[in-house]
Amino acid sequence: MVTLTIDKKTISVPEGTTILEAARSANISIPTLCYLKGVNEIAACRICMVEVEGHARLVPSCDNAVVEGMVVHTNSPRVREARRVNLRLILSQHENNCTKCTRSGNCKLQTLCNDYNLLGDHYVKDLKNIPTDFSNPVVRIENRCIRCMRCIQVCEKIQGMNIWDVVGTGIRTTVGVGRFRTLGESDCTFCGQCVTHCPVGALQEHDDTGKVWDALANPNKITVVQVAPAVRAAWAEYYHLDPKFASAQRMVTALKEIGFDYVFDTDFAADLTIMEEGSEFLQRFTHHDQYKWPMFTSCCPGWVRFVKGQFPEYTTNLSTAKSPQAMFGAVTKSYFAEKLGVDPHDICVVSIMPCTAKKAERAIPNLNSACGDPDVDVVLTTREFVRMLRGEQINPAVMEETPFDSPLGTGTGAAVIFGATGGVMDAALRSAYFMVTGHNPDPDAFTAVRGMDGWKEASFNIPTAGEVKVAVVSGLGNARKLLYALERGEVSYDFVEVMACPGGCAGGGGQPIHDGQELAEARGGVLWRLDKGEALRFSHENPDVQALYRDYLGKPLGEKSHHLLHTDHLAWEMPQAQRGQ
Repeated sequence: MVTLTIDKKTISVPEGTTILEAARSANISIPTLCYLKGVNEIAACRICMVEVEGHARLVPSCDNAVVEGMVVHTNSPRVREARRVNLRLILSQHENNCTKCTRSGNCKLQTLCNDYNLLGDHYVKDLKNIPTDFSNPVVRIENRCIRCMRCIQVCEKIQGMNIWDVVGTGIRTTVGVGRFRTLGESDCTFCGQCVTHCPVGALQEHDDTGKVWDALANPNKITVVQVAPAVRAAWAEYYHLDPKFASAQRMVTALKEIGFDYVFDTDFAADLTIMEEGSEFLQRFTHHDQYKWPMFTSCCPGWVRFVKGQFPEYTTNLSTAKSPQAMFGAVTKSYFAEKLGVDPHDICVVSIMPCTAKKAERAIPNLNSACGDPDVDVVLTTREFVRMLRGEQINPAVMEETPFDSPLGTGTGAAVIFGATGGVMDAALRSAYFMVTGHNPDPDAFTAVRGMDGWKEASFNIPTAGEVKVAVVSGLGNARKLLYALERGEVSYDFVEVMACPGGCAGGGGQPIHDGQELAEARGGVLWRLDKGEALRFSHENPDVQALYRDYLGKPLGEKSHHLLHTDHLAWEMPQAQRGQ
């Protein structure tokens, strides 16, 4: 242990601890801007500077280890002035028109400038006139970038994609897409982890709220909205609501207040996905020699893009089942349109997703099986949804609860957990067990696939079917490791769930941003608790899904089901890509 003094407080910490982490362990706050523990510790911003007695120069606290007997001052006049100067320098190359930025009010730089009373420009601005490309789900605004390098490090160290890189030299050094590509030309999965880890508004999702407002204002459009399971675990964070008030039913009320005609639950489509994907797995499993192994889940569009771009030889291993989002859109523009007796072209399907990659999925050309229109018309992130609520001055805390509409509003506990890593696998195994044996397992029999480990393995025996070897992966960096291990023959599985974002959809790139905090585990915990409290915990017991098969689809993997609910992953192309390192 090393003993030192920080702001007159004597503390002891393990050898190798940085000054920053030592201070935090003693509840002493040192401001940071570029720092992400274990990911970005490069002292790029110089905001965490501190004064160490015996040192002529100030030192960055994020990359300097403690020394026995060290005396540190975190808020001396020299330190405060240095931080003010460094913030002014950052502002000289930053478009600080905060009223135009989606991160206004939730921006680390904005907060620090207010804290240090920097309310104007102190140096001549040096901004480049670089147009912004709004053609992709992820948008980078050059003049807001502060060169903190977080996006580069997150993309490389966590996701293993190496999309972002340092470009230019000298004073022209900035962040851009590596290998002399545009973002649209790259093999970016649009997972959005760069967006959630950007401390300012240099990276954001493509804003589609205007399209939704237009649809809501159009008297000739029937507006239908679906809400993904992970959204209910995060949507009320900006309102600081107690979890007992942040219910899905209050979310429904808020959406009705906005003006949607029908509010449905993507949980319905998640249960439908289990029926199709689970049946597909059993079909493959019982005809083992006819298929490549393992079978991969296909719910996550970021993962699908990753496979097609980085490991195209595994594309046919993906389940042909559409994602819940796409299944919902197809069912809405066929089954539900017929029930209403309306032209499906008059229905506008809006998705609220925890994900930026869902925006790219919506645009896949062959996801249009119901009527020729896209299955889903518009995708909003959780953040965009909240901005709409705030724009309408809606306060969820004072709202009554409203149930989801019928018949696409019923979901089970198995569907709720789709938003947490391991949830799809858990739900699929529950129903696969039933499909084989004719009776339900203990709904908590498959807990080995739960938890936040980035790569989990388990084996389960299903009577009459035999041993099923499964794996659950979250985060594309872990997905790459698994695929390399498969290539080398080091592992073998029957069924693998992959989610592009660490922790699954709960930690998705479209979720609320709380700088420096990783909330996927806490949000996932909410979903597991919701599952535990549901009366129905098996997808095959969803009464509305049963009615859909009885009255319209026929059976899982049937002709109509295959047409509406399955897709050909080979029917569209990714940009030419090279494998990451």
